[in-house]
Amino acid sequence: MGALQYLTFTRPDICFVVNRVCQFMHAPTDSHWAAVKRILRYLKGTTSYGFHITRGSSFALHGFTDADWAGSIDDRKSTGGYLVFFGQTPISWKSGKQRTVARSSTEAEYKALADGTAEVIWLQYLLTDL
Repeated sequence: MGALQYLTFTRPDICFVVNRVCQFMHAPTDSHWAAVKRILRYLKGTTSYGFHITRGSSFALHGFTDADWAGSIDDRKSTGGYLVFFGQTPISWKSGKQRTVARSSTEAEYKALADGTAEVIWLQYLLTDL
């Protein structure tokens, strides 16, 4: 599982499933082992996937955010996330449960937007300092 967690740095498409399987590392069952084997089969078939850093003429930051509303059946919390591009290259991303329960889909989207905006502002300051 440690190797799969390390791989998520360049393969964010497997972050969610690796996180879910890691939650059961202390008491795995046959279904968890089947999920790990399925992840490995997916990785074998998608070896060309990953982040590719390309040189571009644009130095603009672009951010994208999204959220679901009450996606977790356990606690009704929403999942939000963002992805920030520098030119054509993704440089920052995050996905996770929101800290509080949203009362509407609009509120869940605004919370994700606030997190993404804070990240873009921080990256602007960082790039200005560099």
